[in-house]
Amino acid sequence: MQYRVFDKLGEKLSVLGFGAMRLPVDGGDQGNIKEEESIKLIRYAIDNGVNYVDTAYNYHKGNSEILVGKALKDSYREKVKIATKLPVWLVNTYEDFDKYLNEQLQKLDVEYVDFYLLHSLNGKRWTKIKELNVLDFMDKALKDGRIRHIGFSFHDDVSVFKEIIDAYDWHFCQIQYNYMNEDYQAGTEGLEYAASKNIPVIVMEPLLGGKLAKTPPKEIQDIWDKAAVKRTPAQWGLRWVLNHKEVAVVLSGMSDMKQVEENIKTAEDAMPGSLTQEELDLIKEAAEKFRSRTAIDCTGCEYCMPCPNKVWIPYNFEIYNDYYMYGTEEYSKDMYRKLKEGNQSASLCVECGKCESACPQKLPIIETLKKADMVLGK
Repeated sequence: MQYRVFDKLGEKLSVLGFGAMRLPVDGGDQGNIKEEESIKLIRYAIDNGVNYVDTAYNYHKGNSEILVGKALKDSYREKVKIATKLPVWLVNTYEDFDKYLNEQLQKLDVEYVDFYLLHSLNGKRWTKIKELNVLDFMDKALKDGRIRHIGFSFHDDVSVFKEIIDAYDWHFCQIQYNYMNEDYQAGTEGLEYAASKNIPVIVMEPLLGGKLAKTPPKEIQDIWDKAAVKRTPAQWGLRWVLNHKEVAVVLSGMSDMKQVEENIKTAEDAMPGSLTQEELDLIKEAAEKFRSRTAIDCTGCEYCMPCPNKVWIPYNFEIYNDYYMYGTEEYSKDMYRKLKEGNQSASLCVECGKCESACPQKLPIIETLKKADMVLGK
């Protein structure tokens, strides 16, 4: 296993972290974790050098923290750093900060959390918890020993990311980053900005929720086949992220032993700067080819929102694009079914035209919503 050391943390962290968000489950129920199998996966990873295990309050319908706590019995706790996250969207009073942290310690059955994150911050949530004095809470929790390192995970524009970075002496941060998302949310600009402040970066979604790991369309595979060194799609994705020296840990939500074994092998020698220029050019070519398969050039700016009929237009288009870009037929149709159940699907469009008049890119929103419903709603 490869380890990276950052002065800010004073910790030696495995570059591969075990993300406990996609554990194997029974019957498709995310709350029904296959306990014995999941514990086996986590312990195998730890036995082979992984020392960073990431969970959160809401993962697997609240059961992930409990499972992780069980996996770290039998002296495994002493071998790892636990990361979990405060569900900031549930916090309404200052007392809630303590309430959720103490509940999480109980679920994990530990006395302290090594890495504690303010979960999924955006501008609105950041403003809310600042007003509730979250910075005071963090200082208190660090002082009383319930937390060893404090950070945040992030989903918003890079300008908001910089604002949050500058607001506190963070020990680390966590962003979504992969070769398809260089300019998405915090992106490369945010990665480098955090590094300029000596803040280590944990990376989530290095394989875009598994989309970059699955068997790719033939035209993408043809690009990978041109490489002198043959790798799986997952290896290309992980190596691209680990090629960046600013990255401390790459999280992977591993759900079977094959994934664990492959990712551990990848982490052994995926050093910063180890990809050749020819390999980087191939990855860039693959990213461009993926993008060329886009069904609609929606940027998710949300100028079309809110829809009078409650259609979640940008997310409908995201699912529709995934269907064509990555070949995620089953996944995309499942996500669309959930949109229908929540009364937010493209099928509810009444063609009022308000979205098209508001769209800065003048996209054919109405016609594309029809197409999306026809393809995904089958």
